[in-house]
Amino acid sequence: MERRNFLLGSAIAVQASFGQGAGDRIGTAVIGTGNRGAHLLQGVIEQPGAKVVALCDIKGDRLDKAATAAARDNPATEKEWKKVIDRKDVDAVFIATPPHLHSEMVIAALKAGKHVYCEKPIGVTAEQVRALVQVARQTQKVFHTGQQMRSYKQISQAVEKIRQGAIGDVVMVKAQRHATADLDHDGSSADWYFNDAKSGGYLIEQSVHNLDACNWVIGKHPIRAAGFGGTLVYKNDPPGRDIMDSCSLIYDYPGGVHLSFTQNVFHPRGMPNPNQNIYVFGTKGSVDLLGGANLYQRGGQTAEPEVLAPKEEEPAHQHIAVFYNCIRTGAKSNADIVIGASAALTAIMGHDACLKQRIINWSDFGIDIG
Repeated sequence: MERRNFLLGSAIAVQASFGQGAGDRIGTAVIGTGNRGAHLLQGVIEQPGAKVVALCDIKGDRLDKAATAAARDNPATEKEWKKVIDRKDVDAVFIATPPHLHSEMVIAALKAGKHVYCEKPIGVTAEQVRALVQVARQTQKVFHTGQQMRSYKQISQAVEKIRQGAIGDVVMVKAQRHATADLDHDGSSADWYFNDAKSGGYLIEQSVHNLDACNWVIGKHPIRAAGFGGTLVYKNDPPGRDIMDSCSLIYDYPGGVHLSFTQNVFHPRGMPNPNQNIYVFGTKGSVDLLGGANLYQRGGQTAEPEVLAPKEEEPAHQHIAVFYNCIRTGAKSNADIVIGASAALTAIMGHDACLKQRIINWSDFGIDIG
């Protein structure tokens, strides 16, 4: 009863903060309107309870394009992100800037009393993650990170059934994120992506999605990581590049569960086993989590799989809808600070293991995420 009363009180308080309750539109700002930011902006526009009141980007062409997309709401445009956070009509902020800026911007927004949706990763260093965790714990506002797999219906159902023992005890996971080519060297993100300090490279900036899903299905975060990585194909291409184009990692989890993970950007199109997969091995069977959520019984009696979780329509902006629902009702985010920090630190562990060529322990970070 105490918990229910607390949640009800939180929901009432959230509604009261918008004046008229659930009927009001939530004033929203988007900081960073590049490729990812433009996608998030479209998701905001499609939410019936949201109003785009401000947009921010340092590049004028991006800002103009975003303002045109959100013309219905006639948003203000700014090139200085702190001005957006200071606005009184902004209730919620979406942050889709280069990753090295995420932590600072989220901290400022939370301290200003805003709800925050932050694109992954929440930081590219343990220090950035630590600083954000400390502030997020002290706020009553919603913090929601862009680990959108957490809102995929099919994967959610499959993970729940694995939790219920559908494959016995999880003992090993084999996962990969392979691409057919490097990021566009002349694209709109090329001015920051190939700088390790700004993006964290492919492992931290992109594979954080896959590693988060592995943590999710295992039900814990890893305790240590070891591996190797480097630039094997795109050496100094583009010039000045210092991010890896590939890595091979082993993560060790509590209870002896192992995760084997590979990432590269030179997997030929048409070659078997491309793109992304997560194979979950259990004592009774195994699941192809991203390939239809099919379950294969152990023992080799049959090669025919059974469907662990049926395929469902996955709305393009479901994760954004979850964010707004949390704001309006006080519901707990399915990608809160614990999820965001666990995912980012798992990726940072692997990254550091490759660069330092030694085992990296979770305890080395000195971060208690609860």
